[in-house]
Amino acid sequence: MKLMKMMVMITVMCAIGWASTQVGAQDNASRETRDRAEIEALMWSYTRALDTLNPEAYAAAYTPDGQFVAGQNATKGHAALKKMIVDTNERQSANAKGEARPGMYHMTLNPKLTFVDKDHARIDAYYLTVFGATGPTAPVRVAAAGRSVDQLVRINGKWLIQNRDVAPRD
Repeated sequence: MKLMKMMVMITVMCAIGWASTQVGAQDNASRETRDRAEIEALMWSYTRALDTLNPEAYAAAYTPDGQFVAGQNATKGHAALKKMIVDTNERQSANAKGEARPGMYHMTLNPKLTFVDKDHARIDAYYLTVFGATGPTAPVRVAAAGRSVDQLVRINGKWLIQNRDVAPRD
């Protein structure tokens, strides 16, 4: 009888252990699904801010010490990131010579999102930047193409870009 009770007890403990593992796995999968949606929304907001040259929204996509890296050039912190967008807007306006500026479109291609841990993620992707057509017979103009690596972090429950590198060496 004692042996039977022990076997039942072991079986129950194993079942509880297995069930808690399954619940934990479901919780992780559920969290990861929510995180993917939040990261996708973040990157959409980032891209729209860049395409519309909105310095406030652009900087808001980054952590306070976040940085944009293009080769040897790094722009770090909200103030510097805002200035980068303002300067870009001024350069494009000066180049327009009174003509309507074509729309700018940044596209992320083949993104691969990897969770490093529950509060850190990485996106490896290719990108393409084009300027829209300036008339009915004018084609779009490819401004840039390349590869990017984004390091993302969750701060106070919100996903943000910590580092965006558009010229990674690896």
